[in-house]
Amino acid sequence: MLDLRRLRLLRELARRGTIAAVAEALSYSPSAVSQQLAALEKETGVRLLEPAGRRVRLTAQADLLVTHTEVLLEEMERAEAALAQSLGENVGTLRVAAFQTAVLALVPNALTQLEHQHPGLRVEVTELEPEVALPSLMAGQFDVVLGEEYPGHPLPRPHATERQDLLTDELRLVTPARWSRRSLAGLASRPFVMEPVGTTARDWTTTVCRQAGFEPDVRYTSTDLQIHLRLVERGHAAALLPDLAGARNRPDVVVRRLPDRPERQIFATVRRGATGQPKIQAFTTALRSQDG
Repeated sequence: MLDLRRLRLLRELARRGTIAAVAEALSYSPSAVSQQLAALEKETGVRLLEPAGRRVRLTAQADLLVTHTEVLLEEMERAEAALAQSLGENVGTLRVAAFQTAVLALVPNALTQLEHQHPGLRVEVTELEPEVALPSLMAGQFDVVLGEEYPGHPLPRPHATERQDLLTDELRLVTPARWSRRSLAGLASRPFVMEPVGTTARDWTTTVCRQAGFEPDVRYTSTDLQIHLRLVERGHAAALLPDLAGARNRPDVVVRRLPDRPERQIFATVRRGATGQPKIQAFTTALRSQDG
């Protein structure tokens, strides 16, 4: 019988492209990964890897094996979920990756709720952006990844995952209280703080400004929305921020609704076979309870 751990390594090689990348992602040495894949070749009796310059590539037989491995791993997850459901209690460890705003505004209340309702459940949370966390989700290092999607910028949905929409988060214009002009169209000459180029948040905010008739003067760039808010509070910039950033609770800023009241979608991504896990269901339920 084929070793499932070795099959998982082959699957990760198919996804990540290099043995070094697999080793780094799974905290192995490259030589250990190579040894395990060589052992898998002996188990199967067929060649799975072939040289491709300084790298290796999967043979047609390896690709076939990866396809079946996906099915096996998904069925194993379903079996584990069914077993957990049969116990009638929520125990074990749930590993969550979440972007910064979710860690600050959503996760703490969810943890409090879970502590009362499921005291035997241990929840581990890592602040990590979804694009970094999703490959680790597929490698089994996380159980849930929290992500965000901005209007008009749909995100790709990774193979063998399921997305669960949790709540919406309205996006608003935030300006310093001392500024006289506070409508978006009146801020053409004012500085802005935005997220880095290439992020969907940056693409969305730039588009909104262009639709208002101007190219934004982006003087400050950060992935940290609390930095955005601090710069607005101190009178240095305007920003387009989600409600979860907490701007409406700050006395030194003015918060205004945008036309059409745009919202970003907060969602959870899980491996498809794990959707029935009681611990995942408990966590997503706790997050949904905070909507509104």
